[in-house]
Amino acid sequence: MAGPELPVLHGERVVLRPVRDEDAAALLALLTEPEVARWWQVWDAERVRGLIGDREEPAFAIEAGGELVGLLLVGEEPSPMYRHASLDIAIATEHQGRGLGPEALRLAIRHLIDERRHHRFTIDPSAANERAIRAYTRLGFKPVGTLRRHERHADGEWHDGLLMDLLADELL
Repeated sequence: MAGPELPVLHGERVVLRPVRDEDAAALLALLTEPEVARWWQVWDAERVRGLIGDREEPAFAIEAGGELVGLLLVGEEPSPMYRHASLDIAIATEHQGRGLGPEALRLAIRHLIDERRHHRFTIDPSAANERAIRAYTRLGFKPVGTLRRHERHADGEWHDGLLMDLLADELL
């Protein structure tokens, strides 16, 4: 079963919209920036095309000032017993530290609460990504536990992740 069609969401400074074919070059540039790739691993043109064409878990492009500045992935668990949404975000290096990522996350979470009726959200940054963890904590996410040897980085080694979650009434 295909995932839901993504709407266009407007915030104060960011717009979230579905990724499109013409975003491929900008997304590849974003995902191969050293500071982004450090956390998002190895991407090439084929993997980006797969991301754009994924109808199970469609992706949002994050725009600011009419420019693609990031990517937001939203996964939805459909089982009524475990229903929740998972999030993953990347912001271009030159746009980090401006609050665009938290604004995009807040906008998506608010939509997922109001329109998709989700009550719980998860995000799982690398346990070493202190900047992301601080940003997620400011939104109300709380650490749940360490995901040991969670993902393999470009160095070939397994690295821990930090599972964090947020309940709808905890969004700051």
